[in-house]
Amino acid sequence: MRSFFAKFKYFGMVLLAVSGVVIYLFYNALIPKKILPVYSPAMVNAELVPKEIQHIRKYHTISDFSLTNQNGETITQENYKNKIYIADFFFTTCPTICPIMTKNMADIQQEIKADNEVLLLSHSVTPEIDSVAQLKKYAIEKGVDDAKWNLVTGDKKQIYELARKSYLAVKTDGDGGPFDMIHTENFILVDKQKRIRGFYDGTEKEDMDQLLTDLKILKASYQQ
Repeated sequence: MRSFFAKFKYFGMVLLAVSGVVIYLFYNALIPKKILPVYSPAMVNAELVPKEIQHIRKYHTISDFSLTNQNGETITQENYKNKIYIADFFFTTCPTICPIMTKNMADIQQEIKADNEVLLLSHSVTPEIDSVAQLKKYAIEKGVDDAKWNLVTGDKKQIYELARKSYLAVKTDGDGGPFDMIHTENFILVDKQKRIRGFYDGTEKEDMDQLLTDLKILKASYQQ
């Protein structure tokens, strides 16, 4: 009799374990997976979007580019092929929001240092001042890891076109002076298809936490 109950107890434990697994799988199947939006110009504040592209509702991607990084190397979309990356706009002599943004980007660099899927890209909005030598000096001061983070300079028109029409990251074209592009503090999350998946205030810790959370969601979407 004792042997019978021992067998029954073992069967009950197995049944309980199997039931737990089934309930867990069923519960997870019912919870919708979070998916990040794919941003188009029509979804973004019109102040940040040129009139000629405000009507675009899908298929918006970052345009091809050719710029020069802090080591004098040519950086193109090929360097970011099949990578997720985080982009922003700054200038090395900026006394206000840029130091905060750069510190926060450096913190993100620390978080992704062992992640081969994710890179960083910062564009200078004063390329006439931010030479390769100036970017290199800045990179050393701020702890930039050349393998993870490119600070780029180059043709001013190309950078402004990228900021305005690709990344949707400036408020105005400015007045034509040396500091004419009023860039936002936004960090832009870009997926492996060159699509924008999120905007984050690069001066706010809460937004940086959200960016890292969204980055995990985006990475997980490539594993499904």
